[in-house]
Amino acid sequence: MKEMDSQSKLSLKLQAYQYLKTKILNCEYRPNEFLNEQKLCAEMGNISRTPMRDALGRLEQEGLITILPKKGLMVSGITEEDVHSMFEMRLLVEPYALRTYGNLIPREQLVAYTELMHHPERIDDFCKSDDDFHELLMSSLPNKYLRSGYDRITGLNTRFRIMTGKVSMINQDQTCEEHLEILNAALSDNWNTAADALQHHLELARDKAEGVIKVIRLW
Repeated sequence: MKEMDSQSKLSLKLQAYQYLKTKILNCEYRPNEFLNEQKLCAEMGNISRTPMRDALGRLEQEGLITILPKKGLMVSGITEEDVHSMFEMRLLVEPYALRTYGNLIPREQLVAYTELMHHPERIDDFCKSDDDFHELLMSSLPNKYLRSGYDRITGLNTRFRIMTGKVSMINQDQTCEEHLEILNAALSDNWNTAADALQHHLELARDKAEGVIKVIRLW
């Protein structure tokens, strides 16, 4: 009985965490929006505060929630410094992972993405496809500490894209060309060239993102 109660509590903690994180990443809870713990519990069918507080603690550790003394809970905002730091991390980790461990990526997946980049009209959600492509390039990284740090910024990247949806962040044709440069080098087992192409691709994305955040008001 105690084991079942323990599993139930763990399940509620996980459900609360996943529920809140999805809402935050999709910007249903907007950056800098204050949240009410009691209302959050009610939203989830009047769950107790224990699993909710556990979920909020995890989200605070991931940088998605800020707990302000005497003020309450706030969805973390995104600043110019956040965007700069996000790309600094990506530029440090992604090319390194590809250069060092790219040969472990299944070749058939590289071939599949190459075919897809030649036919972008087949892609339903280009942003998701772009995220999946970069995840593939990172998929063989064995260093759990680098991976943990990198995973923390993926949510920031998702929120930033949604928040800037009114501004075209991705030129599909240009992005496909840049992806193909990476893929062609990878399929030739030239991982240094592939990593250099990836670095150039990320630098262009960084410059565009930093330009966008200067001219629009994020919530």
